[in-house]
Amino acid sequence: MSDANLVGIVLVSHSAEVAASVAELAKGLAGGGTEVPVAAAGGTEGGGLGTSAELIAAAAASVDRGAGVAVLTDLGSAVLTVKALLAEGDELPDGTRLVDAPFVEGAVAAVVTAATGADLAAVEAAAAEAYSYRKV
Repeated sequence: MSDANLVGIVLVSHSAEVAASVAELAKGLAGGGTEVPVAAAGGTEGGGLGTSAELIAAAAASVDRGAGVAVLTDLGSAVLTVKALLAEGDELPDGTRLVDAPFVEGAVAAVVTAATGADLAAVEAAAAEAYSYRKV
């Protein structure tokens, strides 16, 4: 399956290293099959801690294949930045959705589900379902 019809995933963290590592983990756990378009948008343009609307918008554009873009965030101000971009209306690709999910587990679930060719609603549901994962 080509990535032409896959949901794109954007991982927004206050840290560039955290975003990149979670993206690598999620892609690695999804297996070597279909290459889901995943982009990390971490930190600020200057490499500091924080979030950047510009980096998030660029990441979303880079993974948009027309099937929608699922955006997962780590902490509060990342959520606010994505919500502000969505409110602008023209900063993010059509079909971009902020997904309420745990960052690491949700990212893995989103990428694994997107790799099956699932639509945006299914990717969002799988990521959100990660809230129910029990560890003990």
